Amino acid sequence: LAASGVKELGICDFDVVDETNLQRQILFNDKSVGKDKALEAKTKITELNPNVKVTVFNEMITSKNAESIVKDFDLVIDGSDNFATRYLINDACVLLDKPLVFGAVSQFEGQVAVFNVLKDGYALNYRDFFPVPPKEGEVLSCADGGVLGVLPGIIGVMQAIEVIKLIAGIGNVLANQMLIYNALKNTNYTMQVEKHQDS
Repeated sequence: LAASGVKELGICDFDVVDETNLQRQILFNDKSVGKDKALEAKTKITELNPNVKVTVFNEMITSKNAESIVKDFDLVIDGSDNFATRYLINDACVLLDKPLVFGAVSQFEGQVAVFNVLKDGYALNYRDFFPVPPKEGEVLSCADGGVLGVLPGIIGVMQAIEVIKLIAGIGNVLANQMLIYNALKNTNYTMQVEKHQDS
């Protein structure tokens, strides 16, 4: 997005770069290990495009700060790796009426969707697809199941495409639907969800 000419980006992450991140988080390298992810991301983005304003939130997003972090941005991109954060980001975007470009990966499969964007007369959010968070141990975590190293890059680029389409007002965004990509088969399909009559 920085290379595409997006003028302002915000990055929220509380973690530090670990050596095990390097096979899938290509913004970082060996010299990044041990550094704050959000601050290191800002450095790399600024090196790529010094005209981009990068605001860093070097903290965990919580119910107490989510709205204040989200409120000043035109749209939100979620690349989080746990369900609690996904629901939290979704809810903040619903409350503030912000488009949300969602991406998730697990093992060899990825998901991309656009939430809170009006299409065909309605706008769905993450909870319309997944109303109830899974119970602990019900879904294999990335730590347990692993992730094919190139997959986050593929899904991230797909998210960036949706962001560009939203900004430019072009194409058919993945609103009210979810794209599922399978890296082993190199296939994808799109799941359409209709608004529930009671919603």
